[in-house]
Amino acid sequence: MTESNRPHTWIQCPKTLLSALLAFITYAPQSLTAASPVPSGLLCELTSEPTKTAIADPRPEFAWIVPGLNQDDVQTAYQVLVSSSMNQIEQNLGDLWDSGKVLSSRSVGVEYAGRPLSPDTTCCWCVRTWNQQDRVSPWSQVQTFRTGPLDGPYTTIRYPLATTRVKPVRVVAKADRYYFVDFGKAAFGTVELTLTSPEAGRQIEVHLGEVYAKPDSIDRNPGGSRRYRQLELTLEEGTHTYRLTIPPDKRNTGPQAIKMPESVGEVMPFRYCEVVNSPSALDASTICQIAVHYPFDEGASRFHSSDPTLNDVWELCRYSIKATSFCGVYVDGDRERIPYEADAYINQLCHYCVDREYTMARYTHEYLMTHPTWPTEWILHSVLMAWADYLYTGDTDSIEHFYDDLKAKTLRALAREDGLISTQTGLVTDEVLASIHFRGTLRDIVDWPHGNILGLQGGYGETDDFEFKPINTVVNAFHYRALVLMSRIAQVIDEEQDAAQFASAAAKVRQSFNDKLLDKDKGIYVDGEGSTHSALHANMFPLAFGLVPPEHVESVAAFVKSRGMVCSVYGSQYLLEALYEAGLDDFALHLMTDRKTDRSWAHMVYNVGTTITLEAWDNKYKPNQDWNHAWGAVPANIIPRCLMGVEPVEPGFARVRIKPQVGSLTRGSLDLPTIRGTIRVDFEATLGQSFILNVATPANMPAVVYLPNLGSDSTQVLMDGRTVQGRREGKFIVLEDVTPGNHRFERRL
Repeated sequence: MTESNRPHTWIQCPKTLLSALLAFITYAPQSLTAASPVPSGLLCELTSEPTKTAIADPRPEFAWIVPGLNQDDVQTAYQVLVSSSMNQIEQNLGDLWDSGKVLSSRSVGVEYAGRPLSPDTTCCWCVRTWNQQDRVSPWSQVQTFRTGPLDGPYTTIRYPLATTRVKPVRVVAKADRYYFVDFGKAAFGTVELTLTSPEAGRQIEVHLGEVYAKPDSIDRNPGGSRRYRQLELTLEEGTHTYRLTIPPDKRNTGPQAIKMPESVGEVMPFRYCEVVNSPSALDASTICQIAVHYPFDEGASRFHSSDPTLNDVWELCRYSIKATSFCGVYVDGDRERIPYEADAYINQLCHYCVDREYTMARYTHEYLMTHPTWPTEWILHSVLMAWADYLYTGDTDSIEHFYDDLKAKTLRALAREDGLISTQTGLVTDEVLASIHFRGTLRDIVDWPHGNILGLQGGYGETDDFEFKPINTVVNAFHYRALVLMSRIAQVIDEEQDAAQFASAAAKVRQSFNDKLLDKDKGIYVDGEGSTHSALHANMFPLAFGLVPPEHVESVAAFVKSRGMVCSVYGSQYLLEALYEAGLDDFALHLMTDRKTDRSWAHMVYNVGTTITLEAWDNKYKPNQDWNHAWGAVPANIIPRCLMGVEPVEPGFARVRIKPQVGSLTRGSLDLPTIRGTIRVDFEATLGQSFILNVATPANMPAVVYLPNLGSDSTQVLMDGRTVQGRREGKFIVLEDVTPGNHRFERRL
């Protein structure tokens, strides 16, 4: 076979060519994509390195990034080879499966359809594609995967945890044999030291903590669930390297907690270290932080804007997703290490926006299907997680397997005749609880914490004085959203009758919701049936979920804006979604960058000094809070999805919507990883005068692009130097069916 037709096992470049290529990449305009000439980014069962785990599905799914042979390229066909050895595949022999040329644009969720795979064996696969001119690409590099047992129950595979050695940014000799060490960022892990002792049996103290105390010390009494530990280490004679063993904490290693694997050992979150009675000098070469996390691609995502505060908030939230992945499952923080549905949903959305990684989100969602938690709204979040999984991966395995469970998680069994649900009307039977795999009592939560608990005095909490009623506005907003998404899920897997029933149920809930919970005189929602009080939460959730009748959107949005950030870090997810849904991007940007309040991410960065997002806005709002909660990292998904406006409108990013709502920003740029490849978006804005948008989408990903109309009646846009006609939608001009590749859009007054 010729070299051009052989599957790529490696690529070699002369040094001069490589240098020139690197120079081009470095200095090329950022709006350009560097499309691979061959299929790249291969995934098997959503993993990019499947040899690190064992494939459990006898019919695994494959995905790849389609090569951009030309501008505007789409895939029209593919061929997959799966072989039992590298020797076979290098000869173009798919002895396990040769799909032949399949006429399809599908490049994600392509199911294996060859000979039965054997357990505990190594296989190889590669792919090539054809474009709309019927030009065939070279074969991709070969990816190897290993099967495990193939006759077990359904499971989502995961990677083993990774470790990173982090050097300190500062080492301060405070006194004789006494050192203070700052690793720059908090991480879950332990510390490793290389010390030289003149004798055996010498003891040193090692102090680890999250909270800084001046001057150059650890706060040894940080309060709440902030972490501090003193450990003793006995030295041997001579020079040795020691890795500290972290003792387990009873609170976060109980029956419900996610346990650390024995191969990794126990960890704790810390940024700072003090070493007392060290027999030898410490510097960046003799002490390091051993950070434990799920495998994470630091270069997968990027965001930068004209607002330095927003940039710092982005980095805080982006890093928080990596740092809090230490269990390999989304957990609520170090205090409990227990997965919760609402926490996990925010974590899931954020993770999708910062890395091309889908297994941890799916595994956590599926774990929660059979290990649910007590809040009513959290049960409903499972449907939201299932839909997000499908929307971002295009893979139906999970929604097919858990379909019946998801139907139960809509809580339709708790509905009255008018469709509204309640946990307090006698309908929560043993059968209902069994159907959602829950043992206990369901309780409405709205937001957390409530007043008069956890040391909060005077009734203060994060619910904006919400009045709890049997028919709860927030619960029923989530119920509506779950029904809408369940109808879509049913349609995807060809359950047409169910799809129609869920759509009908959603329409009934929408009608009853607005008949009974909307105060039409005031134009805002009350907290529940029989309530006269209107909390932020009773209005932001309906606005975020599209429940508000068009004639009341303005009044509900105005009320939501008037209340501001009177919700928790969890609630901020839906507050910001509601604001962007209503076109209030200026105010949403203000909330994400506000440096004058302690209810903000800027407060976390500049005043608290944390490098991982907090469980609450400040210690005073939740005295027992920990400093390592991913549900506080909301801007990690809001900035890409809402501010830069990049979201999938068809599963697996088969089509993308790009709808920037940038507020007062004058510049911004984003690299967003997707299962089909990286999307790059950047803009320049002159308030009310011009908006320039550069978009680079991978091959095989058409886009719908929105540009601000700038108050003009014209629907014309300059696209790649040519005038094109768009359509008006609210305050935007919309261009449909924008082809893949690099495009420049200009809108000027």
